[in-house]
Amino acid sequence: MDLGLEGRVYVVTGSTRGLGNAAARELVADGAKVVVTGRNEKSVADAASALGPNAVGLAVDNADPEAPARLIAAAREHFGGFDGILVSVGGPPPGFVADTTDEQWRAAFESVFLGAVRLARAAAAELPEGGVIGFVLSGSVHEPIPGLTISNGLRPGLAGFAKSLADELGPRGIRVVGLLPSRIDTDRVRELDGLSADPEATRAANESRIPLRRYGTAEEFGRTAAFLLSPAASYLTGIMLPVDGGMRHGF
Repeated sequence: MDLGLEGRVYVVTGSTRGLGNAAARELVADGAKVVVTGRNEKSVADAASALGPNAVGLAVDNADPEAPARLIAAAREHFGGFDGILVSVGGPPPGFVADTTDEQWRAAFESVFLGAVRLARAAAAELPEGGVIGFVLSGSVHEPIPGLTISNGLRPGLAGFAKSLADELGPRGIRVVGLLPSRIDTDRVRELDGLSADPEATRAANESRIPLRRYGTAEEFGRTAAFLLSPAASYLTGIMLPVDGGMRHGF
């Protein structure tokens, strides 16, 4: 199936590793050009180099108010266009209600929520018809995840923002989509499993609750993201797609 990604230009934030990197890899593999971002300059340069000539890196923090303009300008300068953005951000740190401080909430709000809102607003102002804005969210949009209090508070709100944005941008032919990963086998998920007294038992217990009985791979997530961002998904907008092996049991 031709996804129609050849020559299209995307910004993928938080793409030096994990889910963002998996999405960037699949986009490039299908012919797209990608601006890779992250906070660490060396990690960004290494990730872009690994992706080849159809990727360029720019070190930015999603919480930086100047980041959206810089990223869109980089896409136009290096590749001559801008067709979409996938907003992915790591964290926030784990913790229960009693463990989280006001400062942790503020920092996470700036990065996870407000940074994503700024990026989406800037993209909406610049994208042509056929453009797309994607968000990497979490299964916590539908069901809180124990020990991830801050994420449980912020990501459902961001899903609501994305849905509102889809309604507003639809008449312009711009799509807005969300991906809701659950137990994808990344460093982040292994870190969370490692917080328990017995990480292997925790993973086994989680796998037993997934109908496919295993964690997903980063490549499986990346392929799903590439499809949703591609012209092949041109009639999909305003959706929150679980990428979870069936772990969410509701409709």
